[in-house]
Amino acid sequence: MKYLLSVPLIFFLTFFSPNVAAQPGSMENLRQTGKAFSEVSRKVSPSVVFIQVESIQQSTAAPFEFGSPFNDELFKRFFGDSFRGFEPPAQPRQRRTLGQGSGFVFARDSGLLADKAYILTNNHVVEGATRISVTFQDGREFDGEIKGADPKSDIAVLEIEAADIPALELGDSSQLEVGEWVLAIGNPFGLSHTLTAGVVSAKGRTSVGITDYEDFIQTDAAINPGNSGGPLVNLDGEVVGINTAIFSRSGGYMGVGFAIPINMARSIAEQLLEGGEVTRGFLGITIQNLTPELAESFAVDDLNGIIVAQVAEDSPAARGGIQQGDLIVRYQGQAVKDTGSFRNQVSMTAPGTAALVDLIRQGKRMQLKVEIGQLADQQSQSAAIESTDEIGLSVQTISPALAEQFNTEAGKGVVVTQVADGSLAALAGISVGTVIYEVNRKPVSSAEQFKQLISESNNRALLLIGQG
Repeated sequence: MKYLLSVPLIFFLTFFSPNVAAQPGSMENLRQTGKAFSEVSRKVSPSVVFIQVESIQQSTAAPFEFGSPFNDELFKRFFGDSFRGFEPPAQPRQRRTLGQGSGFVFARDSGLLADKAYILTNNHVVEGATRISVTFQDGREFDGEIKGADPKSDIAVLEIEAADIPALELGDSSQLEVGEWVLAIGNPFGLSHTLTAGVVSAKGRTSVGITDYEDFIQTDAAINPGNSGGPLVNLDGEVVGINTAIFSRSGGYMGVGFAIPINMARSIAEQLLEGGEVTRGFLGITIQNLTPELAESFAVDDLNGIIVAQVAEDSPAARGGIQQGDLIVRYQGQAVKDTGSFRNQVSMTAPGTAALVDLIRQGKRMQLKVEIGQLADQQSQSAAIESTDEIGLSVQTISPALAEQFNTEAGKGVVVTQVADGSLAALAGISVGTVIYEVNRKPVSSAEQFKQLISESNNRALLLIGQG
């Protein structure tokens, strides 16, 4: 039985304005900070490019540019409705569109050609381009060619025929600290080589919903349309990220921007240049984050780790001995934090690698050696359970096995796997096992889509639900 349920989403904003007294020497400190920003700008700007993209979009147009004469009132007075339905059908037409973004020159690890330069940018900046123009700060303009692109991570590499182009130094994004100064350089709204300053607001954002593989650096350095693909640099002028997206309800800057860590981007770019594609590791499990309640049941003190909800038959995980209900706490010697970071860890592991997986099973700690498989296009590394903080629940995509269990169809709706105590979902009567078919009258077919629809809700979500 299905019924509609309205769940309000309530957001609170708090503001705090401390009274800060000026300290001796504070003006001099500000001057020195400003000079540091200027020095970074002078060092980095010559290698930052303005990217303009031409593409062709297919559209359907009416056969008459200014409307059909058969619908004209004067025409109808003379001929009545005799010509109703005579109007020719709409005709397909091509429309040229222009887009813009940013990028920067980088030096590949091997095979660098003296007469070529390579540019890192976002895939969404150049996707579908019929012509790419790359312009440097000094006005030099070159035609760009896509040498490789990876939509799953939103990384693309361009090649231009140019010699003696300085490449930016790539830093180590794993060493970034929250609160550290960073600068964004790019071309917002076509305003060439604009510099903005801010700090690293957070690291390891993995559930933003922008790309398949996420590990975003969050920053409050102003990022706007046109900044995509440009470098996020530290005070040494080293690239630590690629500016990619913003969180905004207005379409413009609202204080939250996201950058792809350069360590991830560098690895993907090298694979694109060497083989034209990205090879990702694959385990074949469905995973879910560890909650406080589940942590207590596993007798662990922290929330690091992920739970194995399902293991695909004949998958690398199954062959390696991983079982449903296992709590994976370490992978290749590194602590596992959540589902997003674990997906990244596995995907960046070369297929064929014998990976060490530390887990807890029925209170016992053990270590397995699992040979990582290769992710095919039709596979996903995991069917991760998505948590939705706005209303306090977690949902899972309905697999064929779950469809049989809940007497529904695979790919139609999501099943609720957890409900937080005292949350909006709990107050609305949603319980574990509830199947959600629609959000705001839009059919939902996956956990990722459900999370996206909830995040787009304007303070209220209308859910069509049923009990499994």
